[in-house]
Amino acid sequence: MVLDLDPDFLAVRPGDLVVVEVDRTMAACEFADWWIGQVIHVVGGARSSRVNSLFQVVCVDTGLVRTINADLVKRILRSKDLS
Repeated sequence: MVLDLDPDFLAVRPGDLVVVEVDRTMAACEFADWWIGQVIHVVGGARSSRVNSLFQVVCVDTGLVRTINADLVKRILRSKDLS
């Protein structure tokens, strides 16, 4: 049995649809625990630019662009490469 211990956010690329956990500092999302967005930009980490650190994500419901920490991405729904 092989366990994949890498978090999903390490595989996120621009164009992916992702499930984002609500950051409690986001006042616009008070009524949900998660939201769905499309990644438009990926920022690499300071120690390694290959490790995702921040994402710019467009909320599919509101159209708001938000910059989020990579660890708030809980699942990749669809990669642009699979379409």
